[in-house]
Amino acid sequence: MAPRCWRWWYWTAWPRTRPPPAGCTLSVRQQFSTQEQTPQICVVGSGPAGFYTAQHLLKHHPRAHVDIFEKQLVPFGLVRFGVAPDHPEVKNVINTFTQTAHSDRCAFHGNVVVGRDVTVPELREAYHAVVLSYGAEDHQALGIPGEELPGVFSARAFVGWYNGLPENRELAPDLSCDTAVILGQGNVALDVARILLTPPEHLEKTDITEAALGVLRQSRVKTVWIVGRRGPLQVAFTIKELREMIQLPGTRPILDPADFLGLQDRIKEVPRPRKRLTELLLRTATEKPGAEEAARQASASRTWGLRFFRSPQQVLPSPDGRQVAGIRLAVTRLEGVGDTTRAVPTGDVEDLPCGLVLSSVGYKSRPIDHSVPFDPKLGVIPNMEGRVVDVPGKLTCKGSWHGKNRLRLGWPTGTAVKCTRSALAARFSLVLIPGADMAPLGKPCCGLYCSGWVKRGPTGVIATTMTDSFLTGQMLLQDLKAGLLPSGPRPGYVAIEALLSSRGVRPVSFSDWEKLDAEEVSRGQGTGKPREKLLDPQEMLRLLGR
Repeated sequence: MAPRCWRWWYWTAWPRTRPPPAGCTLSVRQQFSTQEQTPQICVVGSGPAGFYTAQHLLKHHPRAHVDIFEKQLVPFGLVRFGVAPDHPEVKNVINTFTQTAHSDRCAFHGNVVVGRDVTVPELREAYHAVVLSYGAEDHQALGIPGEELPGVFSARAFVGWYNGLPENRELAPDLSCDTAVILGQGNVALDVARILLTPPEHLEKTDITEAALGVLRQSRVKTVWIVGRRGPLQVAFTIKELREMIQLPGTRPILDPADFLGLQDRIKEVPRPRKRLTELLLRTATEKPGAEEAARQASASRTWGLRFFRSPQQVLPSPDGRQVAGIRLAVTRLEGVGDTTRAVPTGDVEDLPCGLVLSSVGYKSRPIDHSVPFDPKLGVIPNMEGRVVDVPGKLTCKGSWHGKNRLRLGWPTGTAVKCTRSALAARFSLVLIPGADMAPLGKPCCGLYCSGWVKRGPTGVIATTMTDSFLTGQMLLQDLKAGLLPSGPRPGYVAIEALLSSRGVRPVSFSDWEKLDAEEVSRGQGTGKPREKLLDPQEMLRLLGR
């Protein structure tokens, strides 16, 4: 794919006639000038984005060497710590990543925190290119009173707890209540609801941690409400996850038919995936189940439901103020059509009693290093198709308004989206220049790239990240071929290893991980599990003789 929206740079006719970016020295030979040497490339993050980026680079450049840095002692990021334990088929992608890690032109360096143990400028000095693929390790706060009460957790932390993320191993959620409320209606929300309601014996043969399984065995949660600000046409979960919830053993769904009035006519024009999803919701809410399904639901001891048109306003405390006792929800209605549909409060509120609140309103990336541009409001690194851009405080844009109040904007995700004037004004100070493409004017950061969620935001599935990461790799190789990356040899890991050693940092290799992997598999065999995950980093280091 040819790069798009590149006329926003300070030069034209990319990549033939232009001055080089500041800090970049063009090599004398412009057509794969580094074919005679080894391009040293660094990838920060070993989740799907990191491994897919490395895979593309190794496949499409015969001499490139890729070092993957990871802050955890173990690789695979969200595949290990985010994918639900009852979805083992999704984790099969680990086999592909392992093949990449076994390449003699790829090396994994775990237990290295970029931004603390080594800085991004130090990496840029050592490598021809640095790709930031470190994902979204934070969550979006609710920003409402009572959010800090015991019994309120982010879904991200809850998922990390049952999946063995070391930083969440001591979360200890109290599941002694009857009702839990999940705020948000995406796939993560349904994952959390499913884990809360799945009979524990159905999880015993998964890689869920034994600690989490013990807590779930004692759980008294019987009802889970999954709350969204908008309606059935705007849910963010997919049909696969919805089917799993509807068919979940020992449970029955609660959907209000009133939420679906008039929906049959409105779904005729929506895209097919959305139409199929909404039709399934509609059937579940309005049609009488068959005899077999009715009998199954009648014997169910647990329930789950979708509450639409509700926005969290306040977490309500218990009388002693020491625990969550409920949540106050503002009743909403929809305004606008299509992409501009938004939920606005009607003025009515309702209180929903519960003893557990899980916030699943989105993940969020953090800035990794003060030297790397970062947009804190969007939670992404400013970029154009993976090339990092140093955007000034006042953005000048090329583009034009479409319709009454909409603007086509190609940044930061590199895909066209629509944005109202008021939304733009709230985020940026803009100067609009009539023209074809929309993007901020800014200086390119030579040799610095990004992929995955830190590039486009926390959206999509693993396949989305694969496509996104391949595109970043393609852009990097285009720049390499055009002679736009730093010329001459770079020391790569040799220089970084010396820095880390001087700072007392001892990285973990992929062969080290395979020793830990074998230990986990061995521990799981006794109980019929695929593995029993190691949770304590200190124990991992002891097992490696550190």
